[in-house]
Amino acid sequence: MQTALSIAMDALAYGMALFIICIGLSLTMGLMRVVNLAHGAFAMIGGYIASYAARDLGLGYAFAIVLAMIGTVIIAVPLERLLYRRIYDRSELSQVLMTIGITFCVIGITNYFFGPTLKTIPLPAELARSVDLGFRSIAGHRLFVIASGLVVAGGLWFLIERTGFGIHLRAAVENAPMARTLGIRTEIIYAASFALAIGLAAFGGVVGAEFLPIEPYYALRYMVTFLVVVSVGGAGSIAGALAACLLLGAIDVTARYLVPDFGNFFFYLAVILVVCAFPRGLMGRAQ
Repeated sequence: MQTALSIAMDALAYGMALFIICIGLSLTMGLMRVVNLAHGAFAMIGGYIASYAARDLGLGYAFAIVLAMIGTVIIAVPLERLLYRRIYDRSELSQVLMTIGITFCVIGITNYFFGPTLKTIPLPAELARSVDLGFRSIAGHRLFVIASGLVVAGGLWFLIERTGFGIHLRAAVENAPMARTLGIRTEIIYAASFALAIGLAAFGGVVGAEFLPIEPYYALRYMVTFLVVVSVGGAGSIAGALAACLLLGAIDVTARYLVPDFGNFFFYLAVILVVCAFPRGLMGRAQ
């Protein structure tokens, strides 16, 4: 029973960490229809900024998170203006080639300035200590990740489905010329959506560093993981991304506990089975 509870709590925390990182990519691919393979690179940048702020500058964990999100968005917005805006209407191959090129540039710059070392983000005492839930104890950081994932899911659903911004975004995606005719500033909508996705990537890179360690090849090491999560959940679906992250997180953690010698075999087996059964993902939007 204790093993089952440990697996369940670790799987839930890991799944939520994946969700926070991947939901920005899901929205970018599903709503903006941009295959952004550099999404993991922005999560890595957020992790590096937070590590520098917390370890070298001695700033608090909360301030490091805020600084990571703002700093990553500041880096990403000019790239959106100068590079991404040129490929919004281009083929998926063009998008893949350009964004994977950005990924390798980020990796090269990171290695040059920071070296090939693992970066840690010190946790505050409140998150480092265990919390007694009655039936078992769990690290405070895991509870924080779970709560953060729920807040992100609820906040994004409200933003996309219940606000004027969400309506304008969907209109810009479906018919950009008509949206512009109606007075919608599509360039601003795309830039704001991109900044939101990048900010969430940075946030996920920081809070998920306990599960996905920050190092120079982070963007390549987890690129496939992020893509398959979006594929399984269905691009553009918040509920689908959440379901996919919890499902794949549970399978991955359970396999690592019970049959560690199989590595990621069961994770990718589940991906193959789900994609075969649901070609658009669990809750994918029709394109």
